[in-house]
Amino acid sequence: MAQRPDERTGEPKMDAAALYLEEVFTDRKVGTLRRLTPVKSDGSPDAGRQVAYVGEAQLLTSVGALPITFEIDAKSLDEAIRKFAGAAKEAVERTVRDLQDLRRQAASSIVVPQGGMGGLGPGGKIQMP
Repeated sequence: MAQRPDERTGEPKMDAAALYLEEVFTDRKVGTLRRLTPVKSDGSPDAGRQVAYVGEAQLLTSVGALPITFEIDAKSLDEAIRKFAGAAKEAVERTVRDLQDLRRQAASSIVVPQGGMGGLGPGGKIQMP
């Protein structure tokens, strides 16, 4: 989870109203499920917020494993397990699309060297360093 710096000091500060107890479940083959149970700052359950389920898997690429994290819309651990494969597939497809978009953006960007085109100085003369 990303930390938000305190606006006054710039220091990371935990939000006591947004705490979760995190439990990790894995089959040690396909991926990991995290159950995030909302708690109050004293550690007691916070019934006013919903339990969240987060799946984690890895996408193997030519440069190594890319971790993929995705939320699973589920009301129980059993339901999260059943929905894991579909949610993982959607997350991988979304990640691949995002990577393709980034690749297209990088390929279409034009880099102009500092000082203008072709190293030509004022009046079209070549500049010597």
